[in-house]
Amino acid sequence: MACAFRRSIACQLSKVLDLPPESLIKSISAVPVSKKQEGADFQLSVDSLLEDNSGRSRPDSQAKADRLAEKLKCGSVVSEISTGPGTVCFKINRELLTKAVLHQVMEDGSEYGLKSELFSGLPQRRIVVDFNFIANLKEALGHKVTRINYLGDWGMQFGLLGAGFQLFGYEEKLQSNPLQHLFEVYVQVNKEAEEDKNIAQLAHDFFRQLELGDVQALSLWQRFRDLSVTEYVRIYKRLGIYFDEYSGESFYREKAQAILQLLERRGLLQKTAKGSAVVDLSGNGDPSAACTVMRADGTSLYVTRDIAAALDRMDKYNFDAMIYVTDKGQQKHFQQVFQILKIMGCDWAERCQHVPFGIVQGMRTRRGDVTFLEDVLNEIQTRMLQNMASIKTTKALECPEETAEKLGLAALIIQDFRGLLLSDYQFCWDRVFQSRGDTGVFLQYTHARLHSLEETFGCGYLNDFNTTCLQEPQSVSILQHLLRFDEVLYRSSQDLQPKHIVRYLLTLSHLAAAAHRKLQIKDSPPDVAGARLHLFKAVRSVLANGMKLLGITPVCKM
Repeated sequence: MACAFRRSIACQLSKVLDLPPESLIKSISAVPVSKKQEGADFQLSVDSLLEDNSGRSRPDSQAKADRLAEKLKCGSVVSEISTGPGTVCFKINRELLTKAVLHQVMEDGSEYGLKSELFSGLPQRRIVVDFNFIANLKEALGHKVTRINYLGDWGMQFGLLGAGFQLFGYEEKLQSNPLQHLFEVYVQVNKEAEEDKNIAQLAHDFFRQLELGDVQALSLWQRFRDLSVTEYVRIYKRLGIYFDEYSGESFYREKAQAILQLLERRGLLQKTAKGSAVVDLSGNGDPSAACTVMRADGTSLYVTRDIAAALDRMDKYNFDAMIYVTDKGQQKHFQQVFQILKIMGCDWAERCQHVPFGIVQGMRTRRGDVTFLEDVLNEIQTRMLQNMASIKTTKALECPEETAEKLGLAALIIQDFRGLLLSDYQFCWDRVFQSRGDTGVFLQYTHARLHSLEETFGCGYLNDFNTTCLQEPQSVSILQHLLRFDEVLYRSSQDLQPKHIVRYLLTLSHLAAAAHRKLQIKDSPPDVAGARLHLFKAVRSVLANGMKLLGITPVCKM
């Protein structure tokens, strides 16, 4: 429900209920579409209107709901009304509903839903984030977002990699396929280090040289990093992802030592019998709550460098929120980072948030068990091209490879975002590429089909239209669903979960498919055809807006 429409309904109800519009706006929500029958348009939460300071509703809320319902029956804007426990459900005049919704979608365009009263009054915030969907949504809502790709480019793994390349590396392979070759070297040196203590010692010595600033060791490490970042930029470009800053642990190797010195000066650093150093997170000497921040040889750890990075980002960006998005195996790590920041006196640690994601099980490409992102991109393009070639309705495309990649990425993103980010799920290539059902391919197919309608009939029917022509149940269901877009965006902005938008778009696509079967444009009277075409155009616009927030590029032909 767009900003002006929500306020318009609130203003009209306020005249009947003798309540200020501001008290009604956020108490009015659009009712989810019922699959069985046409339902109410809105629900007014009487409980939220009557909450006292403790958050509890008054005992007379049901009686109040009944009295409000009686008042609303006298208003011209409301056509049907019913009450529930602490709520009033109502439909509004169908012509008003149609005209207001379609007008708002066309007027707001790509900002439909984002200009809602739900977001009004919220200050622009400075946000540091490293996840595409969250960055897209926060940016669309008007916040100043800095997108950081924080690389794990320092640590003992580079001791292993440096020693391993000296033993098993090949310059030609490094140049031709750096990520693949570095992975092969890393796997081999790990295996050898487990069996040979001398190789394990070489790895420790190499990392120690890195920490001490040895020129030769740093030169080899820098080559690994530069080649890797070049590959990352190229691959992320295929995904439509960009970053404002490529940062990494290496940047904080010296600052991590300064953190250790600061902790020691403040009496927070405790040495263990083995020579390592810990910080007591319990405050009472509980050894199980100790976090190791320095190895016995004096080198820094992941947690130390993350503390240094957080301090540096606050100094650089003065952020209002910093959002870390990593696998759920790092939940404890970030709890420790935030806790140490609090112990150090950083009250802004409360602005830091960790959003964990689960594990994708069963994702294998044809190259083998180990899955590289580029292998996945190549695989989805190949499979989609095969699928497109086998479908008779596939249209001739100027660049089928590009379309196939966009379709494949939509398939992967929807599969990944359908549930909680935290949840593990079993990946299935065949299910992902289905063109029917709740898939990314179905979203793209719906968008392309609606775009085709505009191309075919747009010249004749996209002028003025008669809103009274959209009274069919399929039209009303779509209009009711369009009302909910801002509420869905609001939910995702609150819990940072893309599933709300995914489910909304899938439902919208199914409603559009049902309407497309019933509501013909060809051979219909001009005013009917025009009204239906406006409805389908509104659906396509909102569908495209939501897909883009998820990181999906809508296709117009497939």
